[in-house]
Amino acid sequence: MSTGRDDDALSWDGDDDPTLDVGTRPAADPEPAADPVALPDGYTAVGRGSDEVGRIEPDGTVTMPGEPAPLGNIMLVSLGILGGVYALFTIGWIIGGLRLEGTAQFLVSPVGYRFAFWLAVIAPALWFATVYLLTRLSKPWLRLVWLIGGLALLVPWPFVMIGAVGQ
Repeated sequence: MSTGRDDDALSWDGDDDPTLDVGTRPAADPEPAADPVALPDGYTAVGRGSDEVGRIEPDGTVTMPGEPAPLGNIMLVSLGILGGVYALFTIGWIIGGLRLEGTAQFLVSPVGYRFAFWLAVIAPALWFATVYLLTRLSKPWLRLVWLIGGLALLVPWPFVMIGAVGQ
């Protein structure tokens, strides 16, 4: 049994030319998908491309820059408490504003009072939603500072001064 090239099913004149035999080619390996680069706490990336390095959280999740970080339990409870206080402020503005309606007619026109009343009623919810949306990519403490600042700014003074029953 011959193992030469003449026994091949297809043979062409000039196949035995030694200049044509360049060896075997390795199969083209596709480029491996680049995993996102992330570092655990305690490590800081420096140099070119350091702003693209993510963080490995203690629970094993990877957060990349530009992605909103997942909220922790303390932050979720804090947002719930602050959201409840903002809801109470809305109720306080409704009750206090309705109590002042008769007195306010001596100072401003009824149309102006209605506009200011509804603006005051929606202000707490508007502040909470605006801070929540605009601080998605910020640090959690910054969101808390803005929400607490809104609590100081949006106190329902008519309800605080007169109360639900009045004097």
